[in-house]
Amino acid sequence: MKHIILVCLLYFFSLSGWAQFNRGVQWTKDGDGYLRLENKEIVQYSLPDGQKKVVVTAAQLTPAGQASSLNVRSYSFSEDGRKVLIYTNTQRVWRYDTRGEYWVLDLDKNTLTQLGKGRPASSLMFAKLSPDNKKAAYVSERNVYSEDLASGKITPLTKDGTTRLINGTFDWVYEEEFDCRDGFRWSPDSKNIAYWQIDATKIRNFLMINNTDSTYAFNVPVEYPKVGERPSPYKIGVVSANGGETKWMNTPGDPGNTYIPRMEWGNANELIMQQLNRKQNESKILSADIKTGRTTEFYTDKDDAWVETKSSYSWSETPEGWDFLSSGKEFLWMSEKDGWRHLYRVARDGKSEKCITSGEYDIISVVLVDEKNNQLYFMASPDNATQSYLYSVPLNGSRKAERLSPAAQQGSHRYDISPNALWASHSFSNANTPPMNEWLKLPEHKAIKEADDISKKLAVQSASAKKVEFFKVKTEDGIELDGWMVKPTNFDPTKKYPIVFTVYGEPASATVKDSWGTGRNGLYVGDMAKDGYIYASVDNRGTPSPRGRAWRKSIYRKIGIVNIRDMAMGAKALFEQNSFIDTSRVAVHGWSGGGSSTLNLLFQYPSLFKTGIAVAAVADQLSYDNIYQERYMGIPQENREDFVAGSPITHAKKLQSNQNLLYIHGTGDDNVHYQNAEKLVNELIKYNKQFQFMPYPNRSHGIYEGEGTSKHLNTMFTKYLKEHCPPGGK
Repeated sequence: MKHIILVCLLYFFSLSGWAQFNRGVQWTKDGDGYLRLENKEIVQYSLPDGQKKVVVTAAQLTPAGQASSLNVRSYSFSEDGRKVLIYTNTQRVWRYDTRGEYWVLDLDKNTLTQLGKGRPASSLMFAKLSPDNKKAAYVSERNVYSEDLASGKITPLTKDGTTRLINGTFDWVYEEEFDCRDGFRWSPDSKNIAYWQIDATKIRNFLMINNTDSTYAFNVPVEYPKVGERPSPYKIGVVSANGGETKWMNTPGDPGNTYIPRMEWGNANELIMQQLNRKQNESKILSADIKTGRTTEFYTDKDDAWVETKSSYSWSETPEGWDFLSSGKEFLWMSEKDGWRHLYRVARDGKSEKCITSGEYDIISVVLVDEKNNQLYFMASPDNATQSYLYSVPLNGSRKAERLSPAAQQGSHRYDISPNALWASHSFSNANTPPMNEWLKLPEHKAIKEADDISKKLAVQSASAKKVEFFKVKTEDGIELDGWMVKPTNFDPTKKYPIVFTVYGEPASATVKDSWGTGRNGLYVGDMAKDGYIYASVDNRGTPSPRGRAWRKSIYRKIGIVNIRDMAMGAKALFEQNSFIDTSRVAVHGWSGGGSSTLNLLFQYPSLFKTGIAVAAVADQLSYDNIYQERYMGIPQENREDFVAGSPITHAKKLQSNQNLLYIHGTGDDNVHYQNAEKLVNELIKYNKQFQFMPYPNRSHGIYEGEGTSKHLNTMFTKYLKEHCPPGGK
């Protein structure tokens, strides 16, 4: 449900030996330069002078006997810099193009060799070079393989993989909710590979129906564990890179009632794993001896609601990687145990720890751990939850955090910092300022080129009216909420204007952010402000905003209740403060979790919201997946009443005759199943509630496939809004 809101910015350093995605900066190993694709070549730029040199030519990327070079999706260099792993001919698997072809360019021999010859076309996943650069490993058709780069010999490391017994990658729900995709790891000594095995054989298929692509309809099965269903059991195995029997780790507890979202090598003989209980409110850190399979628990973190996993705050923006310090004697751990999201430096035996980012603020994400210089770089915003800034703090916790982002740059920042922490790619924007980019020298936060200096650009930038206005309201429940609004062009405060709210409201994302793109409605054809609408949003409790644990966890077991009341009372307070809002013309729209919020606002607060457009909503919380729903709502066998109370279908009978509802859903939605639409439709029919309904055949959760789809949806959205919530001041 979260992926329609969140863009997963996966990126990997160029020397990681992993070529799945290249987003962000591809740093050189020494950190004094970066690489990028230009004109089908890989070029390197040095810093600070920006000198360019070609390191891989288009000719080198052209396979023998072919006229054109590979269409490079991404690339990575080996540890010694002498081999390049190329990813191409990619295909989508659920969310991302994680399946394709891999080639290895040997710069010393000037040879380009395809991996996995004989395997089905574009079937390789997550190929990685071994640390000693002698082998590659990859997944193909749910089995793990190693390949000797010198001889080309391919060795199957697993042989039992099927569509339901998955080696080296994950099932649908692990990918969707834990961001787990790459399911194997090379050992530091290149001798072994550790991997997940997911047994989805007992997970029932959810059957989607394709009615359009053949004369006879056919089923499209998805192994999908609904909330209340036991998870797919897992195993963690270690196998020699030369093949042989797998040694399975003896993980504690029931693997069909727990999760392992993280697994990494501690050293060549030890694995480190994070194990969550079914409710995801207890996190155990385990070490495993790969020779005996014996596991030992050495650290535990708990929360009355849920424990975050690395995918929600990851400094590499993937859930991979463990963060050891002091040659493995300590590690970094994120926790909300003092009421704020902070990093702790924990002894390897788990018996002592120290908070190194103390204070009444949240870490938003970690950018770089620079142990050599005793510095941690992270994003935070103690004074404004809609913004983000770069901070640094000593890794030993010897002083308070220091803000590095300039005071004059009020808004949202993003940094990619070099491995040596001397340079950074920096982008800045706010809701009224388009993105600006510069290369920086750290820790001075000084632009390398004067022409790119963001501070100077802002200083000479001509003042313009702020189209997006931020505000705070206090609800009648005493809750202070952040919000934004865009007023109509040529706004006249003596007139009354319709207001359109955009909502999401669930723990996956917040809608009130001071960054470029806020205040724009991509579903609307035209300009809402010019047409005479007020466009607005209010951030409710339960969103991941950096406002402390209590803010985020207050929604536990109350999705559809707490968030909905906050948004409704926030709107009510806004109406009371602004006489120019026409309360007879109030519309709300949202997608996925935002669609659920739209329905609940319309049904539960009919006196406030008159028109709603909901897309791909979870109408019945008992129909969504187990990892997401149980994390935030508990297990329905224990508290089913909470799921019922927060589900839109429970309140559908409250839709009033003077309200307008347009509901939209793709019949091929593997994420929020189309059954939600039909359950909602049935409930509305039952109570003779009139509404408009638009199913899109075989479209997925994003409803973009098929010729003309996006244009049709946008046109329908705009037409319905104008008809039922007419624009313009009165």
